Amino acid sequence: MENLKAKTVAEMVTENIKTAHIFKKYGIDFCCGGGISLEKACEKYGADYTLLSEELINVDRPSSHASNYNNWELDFLTDHIINIHHAYVEENIPLLLQYAARVAEVHGHHYSELLEIEQLVKQVAGELSAHMKKEELILFPFIKQMTKAKAEGGELPKAPFGSVDNPIKMMETEHEDAGEALRRIAILSNNYNPPSGACNTYRAFYAKLEEFEQDLHQHVHLENNILFPKSLALEKKLRLNSK
Repeated sequence: MENLKAKTVAEMVTENIKTAHIFKKYGIDFCCGGGISLEKACEKYGADYTLLSEELINVDRPSSHASNYNNWELDFLTDHIINIHHAYVEENIPLLLQYAARVAEVHGHHYSELLEIEQLVKQVAGELSAHMKKEELILFPFIKQMTKAKAEGGELPKAPFGSVDNPIKMMETEHEDAGEALRRIAILSNNYNPPSGACNTYRAFYAKLEEFEQDLHQHVHLENNILFPKSLALEKKLRLNSK
């Protein structure tokens, strides 16, 4: 990413497709109008060159979120899931919907699988948005109440849904539904490999879909394999202590 000012937007996207998502965020045309320098693109689209260039330079910087999640307190883990994974979904769903609509409109007549992919993206977007709200408003607050009760030696808090197992089963079912939709997208997209000669928007769409799937796998792992089993065990322990 040296000499950014001299490079064209199209050259940067060709070198690293991840930069396309940054340009999209700033409203910069990287596809048909990508033949201008970064400096001129910032002038044309009213983007802050300093902020944009910093994001481009750091586009491949690895995340520092790798941790031993299994040792975290459950209230801290729920906050992490919201701040990292829920925030990721909320930030990237609008981008995926824009990509899906644009690519289906321009290329769907020739690649009919794009029409189904667009519908699946809409399905996942709607389902995940509702799913995350249920976690943030119902399930996670109760898990935090149980964590507090454990720390203070208190009793199991009352829940409107009976056992915590009930909302957990619902969340796990919804995880499976989202996972199935993304598995279908992976098949339709040839594992996120665009056809030869695909435009930059097409390539960016598939790259973002693959990234989205990878984040969801980590997201679901933290809940299904760590948060939920530990929440069930904590509820059982608090129930025994309350007797």
